[in-house]
Amino acid sequence: MNIRTSLVAAMTAIALLTASGCAVTRGQSTVGAYVDDATITTQIKSRWIENKEVDAASIHVETLNGTVLISGFAKNATEKMTAESIARKVNGVRSVRNEIAVRP
Repeated sequence: MNIRTSLVAAMTAIALLTASGCAVTRGQSTVGAYVDDATITTQIKSRWIENKEVDAASIHVETLNGTVLISGFAKNATEKMTAESIARKVNGVRSVRNEIAVRP
């Protein structure tokens, strides 16, 4: 019975150690890079919410290794450019790909 319990505990430990590596699944080389990207995304979203010219609910942001992809819909070109400008000013952003479509 002790061997069986030990075997189950060892297999559970191996499964937990293996599963913890799944946190970095989007191409980041480390967990730190994943956390940095999440922080950048959060900061961009919060700055959009603070800015009255940007409808944060209509624009999406994703970050991978400091490269930011913004997409969604803007009411006009000014909103599109303001969203990009805000994203570029966040610490840690290396580049911004602006794929926001302006609604006619």
